[in-house]
Amino acid sequence: MAPLISAHDDGDQVLIDKNLFVRTLVLNRPRQLNALSYQMISKILELFLAYEKDDSVKLVIMKGNGRAFCSGGDVAAVVHDIIRGKIPPSWLVYGIHIYGSLCNWRLGAKFFHEEYVLNYVMATYSKPQVSILNGIVMGGGAGASVHGRFRIATENSVFAMPETALGLFPDVGASYFLSRLPGFFGEYVGLTGARLDGAKMLACGIATHFVPSERLPSLEAALHKLDSGDPGIISAVVDEYSVQTYLKGKSMLHMFDIINRCFSRRTIEEILSALEREAVKSSDDWISSTIQSLQKASPTSLKITLRSIREGRVQGVGQCLIREYRMVCHVIRGDISRDFVEGCRAILLDKDKNPKWEPSRLDQLNESMIERCFSKVDDKEWEDLKLPARPFNTACALAKL
Repeated sequence: MAPLISAHDDGDQVLIDKNLFVRTLVLNRPRQLNALSYQMISKILELFLAYEKDDSVKLVIMKGNGRAFCSGGDVAAVVHDIIRGKIPPSWLVYGIHIYGSLCNWRLGAKFFHEEYVLNYVMATYSKPQVSILNGIVMGGGAGASVHGRFRIATENSVFAMPETALGLFPDVGASYFLSRLPGFFGEYVGLTGARLDGAKMLACGIATHFVPSERLPSLEAALHKLDSGDPGIISAVVDEYSVQTYLKGKSMLHMFDIINRCFSRRTIEEILSALEREAVKSSDDWISSTIQSLQKASPTSLKITLRSIREGRVQGVGQCLIREYRMVCHVIRGDISRDFVEGCRAILLDKDKNPKWEPSRLDQLNESMIERCFSKVDDKEWEDLKLPARPFNTACALAKL
């Protein structure tokens, strides 16, 4: 193995392993569970674009140092500073730079613009990306992996999109990839923040392979020897180290019929009613915990998340990212509510797990309020997300899912 070198000079947050025709990018903030900073995203984007033009690079591998692939954004420390009133050089909350309040929302918009461009480049990438998901994969970590061609889960993998509990919504192109999971499983995952282990990730299509963690060094060594970017050849190599997995006990996927019956409903209210009817017929803890997750989440987040995933079913990955950028700009501006700040306080800082959502009930949200989240931002300096021209169209993204 070639020596790892830093891709940046600010704390070695991204490391590069060069092996013949393969480049391995290592997210290197293990104490922060490899939470993505703006600098990390910018550097990864720069490297991906450079490798695409470099004929000597056939394959890009992504992995994380420590027990996480990537947990999302560096949230807890930032919210702590916000509450205490400090103004550090750069605050990052799920990728949102904030100086004292949401008044500098444009700095957050800059972060999301860069992140969504990276997601788009990965989704339309002309060379294979292998993501080794040996640990936590949440939020922005999903965006940095699920759009790639190969997603390798292990017994250590934990996948979730927990945004509705924080007053956000699943972004990073999640309305694209969640809406393409079997049936209405994507709605279930996106609305409830349910955690999936490696076996469930493979079963629903979030992962393409399951490789025991003890085999990862051998798999990486085999991939490093490749001189081809042919997806068939790469898949055959990964297959050699993959194993069959089995879902444990009363897995969620064994409850797939219930998920389809309930999460196919038109509104959040109808989804909850359907789940409550199922709970009357069954004493399964899974159903009651699902109801509780929805009841604890931000009503605003639930409403915009459901609409986002439904729209994603008929949109390409680029359209989804453009729409999500509009949505996230409204969220960080606090146009409908400031649930994001309150969710971070309750879940990450005070940890009382008792957020005071505003609006506090689903019936307090009217259609015009939700519609506003999907419209262009009323600010003369604001612009829609600008996606780069790509050598391949979105059919490339479809082939990966």
